[in-house]
Amino acid sequence: MNPQVKAVEYAVRGPIVLKAGEIENELRKGIKKPFTEVIKANIGDAHAMGQQPITFLRQVVALCTYPNLLDSPSFPEDSKKRARRILQGCGGNSLGSYSASQGVNCIREDVAAYIERRDGGVPADPENIYLTTGASDGIATILKILVSGGGRSRTGVMIPIPQYPLYSAAISELDAIQINYYLDEENCWALDVNELRRSLNEAKTYCNPKVLCIINPGNPTGQVQNRKCIEDVIHFAWEEKLFLLADEVYQDNVYSESCQFHSFKKILYEMGPDYCNNVELASFHSTSKGYMGECGYRGGYMEVINLHPDIKGQLVKLLSVRLCPPVSGQAAMDIVVNPPVPGEESYAQFIKEKESVLNNLAKKAKLTEDMFNQVPGIHCNPLQGAMYAFPRIFIPSKAIEAAKVHKMAPDMFYCMKLLEETGICVVPGSGFGQREGTYHFRMTILPPVEKLKILLEKVKDFHIKFLKEYS
Repeated sequence: MNPQVKAVEYAVRGPIVLKAGEIENELRKGIKKPFTEVIKANIGDAHAMGQQPITFLRQVVALCTYPNLLDSPSFPEDSKKRARRILQGCGGNSLGSYSASQGVNCIREDVAAYIERRDGGVPADPENIYLTTGASDGIATILKILVSGGGRSRTGVMIPIPQYPLYSAAISELDAIQINYYLDEENCWALDVNELRRSLNEAKTYCNPKVLCIINPGNPTGQVQNRKCIEDVIHFAWEEKLFLLADEVYQDNVYSESCQFHSFKKILYEMGPDYCNNVELASFHSTSKGYMGECGYRGGYMEVINLHPDIKGQLVKLLSVRLCPPVSGQAAMDIVVNPPVPGEESYAQFIKEKESVLNNLAKKAKLTEDMFNQVPGIHCNPLQGAMYAFPRIFIPSKAIEAAKVHKMAPDMFYCMKLLEETGICVVPGSGFGQREGTYHFRMTILPPVEKLKILLEKVKDFHIKFLKEYS
C-alpha cells in the first residue's frame, strides 16, 4: 500500500481513543470499573459535550432541507428570508443538488461581506472565497497545490510545535518535509520570529521551505497572537517568500480581556502595498468551532489572496475533482457569516445564545487554568482563546522507565493510566509535538461546568497518586 498513508498519524483519534471505545463497550456489558462513564475530553466536539445548537442556524438549515416549512408560522421571517436566498442559489432550489465547485455563489458573497465587516472595511472578493468541507479540507487542498520537488528541493512546510496533528498528517501524506518551529511555553506559548528564522535556516540545508502555517488562536496551546507578532510574521513571510497559511477557526474564541483577535488578512492590508500585493495568504474558518460548534455539518471556507491566475485555475480544477462541499454545510456556514442583525426578530435570541456560549467558555477556561495550577507537578499557561488546555505535567523518572517497558511515550503512558483509572480520555502532548524532555496533554474545556469540575478534581487526585506511585 501507499507508504505515505502508513506514515500518517492523527493523535486526536489515535490509540487512546480506541482504548476509550473498548472501555465504553466493557461498561455497557456490565464489567466493573472504578468509574461509571468515559469522559471524552480528547476532541473539540461541542454538541457531543452537551452544548445546545444556535436556534437561528438550525432553523435556517431546517427550512433549506425541507422547504415545505417555509409556509409554517413556527419559523421567524428572518430565518425564512435567509433560507429563500440560499435555496435560490441552489440548482432546482434544492440542497440536494451539486453546487459550483467553489461553493454556492450567494454564500461566497456573504462570506466576502462578513470578512469586510470583520476587518473594518478591508475589501474581500467573492472570487477569492472557496467553500470547503470544514477548514481541514481547505488546508489539505492548499498544501496539495504547493508541494513539489524531490530530494533537497522537496517542499518544506513550517508548522508550530505544539501543532494540530492535521498538519503533520497532511505533510506525511503528501511526502513533504515537516519543519518544526517551537512556540515559547515560558512566554504563554508566544511565537518568536527569531525561532522562525532559526528553524528556516536549518531547514534550507535539506529542503525548500515554501509554506508557513500559523494557528491563531492556538490549538492545542490556546494563545492569541498580538498585532506586533502578526506584523513580524508577515514581514518574515514577505522577506523569505513564504506562502502563509492562517488557521483562524477559533477567531470567535477569545477569552482573555487583554487579548483581541486580529486576522492576518487585515494586518497584511494595513502594512501597505509591498505586503498586501505580494504575500500569498490562505486563511481558514469553520462552522465547527466558535460559538456554533456545528462539527457534523462540515462547513468551512478559505480566502486565498495574491495567487497567480494560472495557479488559481489549477486550484479550481483540483476542487472540481471532489465536485463540491456538502451543501447543507455551506448553508450552515452562511448563517455564521450572515447572522441576525439588530432590528430583525431573531436578533435578541441569537445574541443571548451566542454570548451565553462564549461567556461560559471564558469561565471554563479560567476554572481549568486555576484548578490545574493548584496541583503539584502540573503547570497550565493562561487559556487566552480556543477551547483546550495544554498543561505541562511532571513525570518522575521511575514512570519514564515504566513507559519504556510498555513501549510507550511517557505522556502516552500517563494518559493511558488516567483513562484506565478515571475514565477520562485526553490526548498526550507527544501527539502534538513538544520540546524534548517536556510532557503535556491536551484536554478540551467543553464539558458542562459541573462535569468539568469533577473531571479536573479527578485529574488532580490521579496526578497526586501517580507522583506517589512513581516517586
